[in-house]
Amino acid sequence: MTLSPPPVEQSVFSVAGLNRLVRACLEANFPLTWVAGEISNLTHAASGHVYFSLKDASAQARCVMWRSRAQLLGWRLENGQKIEARVLISFYEPRGEFQLTVEAVRRAGQGDLYEQFLRLKAQLEAEGLFAAAGKRPLPAFPRRIAIVTSPQAAALRDVLSTLGRRAPHIAIDVYPTPVQGAGAGQRIAAALKAASAGGGDLILLCRGGGSLEDLQAFNEEGVARAIRAAAVPVVAGIGHETDFTIADFAADLRAPTPTAAAELAAPDRTALCQALARWREQLQRRAERAVADRQQRLDWLAGRLLHPAERLAQRRDPLLALRQRLEQQLQWQFAQRRMELNALASSLRQLDPHAVLARGYALATGPDGRAVRDAGELTAGVALRLDFARGAVMATVDQVVAASEAD
Repeated sequence: MTLSPPPVEQSVFSVAGLNRLVRACLEANFPLTWVAGEISNLTHAASGHVYFSLKDASAQARCVMWRSRAQLLGWRLENGQKIEARVLISFYEPRGEFQLTVEAVRRAGQGDLYEQFLRLKAQLEAEGLFAAAGKRPLPAFPRRIAIVTSPQAAALRDVLSTLGRRAPHIAIDVYPTPVQGAGAGQRIAAALKAASAGGGDLILLCRGGGSLEDLQAFNEEGVARAIRAAAVPVVAGIGHETDFTIADFAADLRAPTPTAAAELAAPDRTALCQALARWREQLQRRAERAVADRQQRLDWLAGRLLHPAERLAQRRDPLLALRQRLEQQLQWQFAQRRMELNALASSLRQLDPHAVLARGYALATGPDGRAVRDAGELTAGVALRLDFARGAVMATVDQVVAASEAD
């Protein structure tokens, strides 16, 4: 790399100007670089910034790690620790000191661990062990949760506290296992197998934060395969939000922290009760509306529904009206027939010979029994029968008077 030389015409610098130029040249020409060394002269400032020197056998350099970066570290820096720091080479102008601004820190030797992590991740990813299609959904309402972690871990207390607050009704089974150190990976895989056979609804795999070396047990192939072989979904809550392990990729769901894993695994009982109360209220309102609608329809149908007696009465009324009309018709016809009968009777009375006889006339019957209508048919000495209104006499014709003479 080539540093920009100062302008030729400027032969004299102020101290501030020189320091500013040195800083600009350093920061412009040196990229972020990994530097290995031992921590000394360590100071944790009240502001949260960390100041220390990074040294080896023959030299040292001043370092500063700003609070925003120190908070993401996950473990505490101490004097004498051998580390590898990713630094920006800079220059502190007010004091004219060469300085390294630390962006990230890992324990010495973790570079090899990280390379192993990347190789194993690529291998398992190529096998499809991390494929989204193989991820299992978490049960919405688990009844039993298995926790795989160290009994001494602060993460376990956080998880139990969160589960007790959110879902005290859920049964908890703890499967203890070391979470770091020699053989920890095999012990974690065995605990996962036991938890899978324990009859729970899901498994929480938890551990607090730490360095890449501290989390190495969760970067072993056996742990990843034990997670995928589990009979129930596995939620990984390992380290801090910035920590990623092979177990995180293999898990059905990754949580940024153990506490977050507990929150994802168990529904909030208070929120569920509130939701149930809202649903109950909505259901009650709908039921009340449905009952009111049915009652209104029942009232409408009741208005159309007739009592059997009333229905019979309605059917009887037309019959009564018909009977009344029939009776009226019969009475009219009877009156008409009576009038006709009276007229006929009057006519008959007029034709009745007894009525004629009652007026003083007599009926003359000849010897042959026929009424005599013409005197010319008789001769003297013929016997006649004379019928009166009351009684009759026998007579003999003395003389026949012709019609012209009678007139």
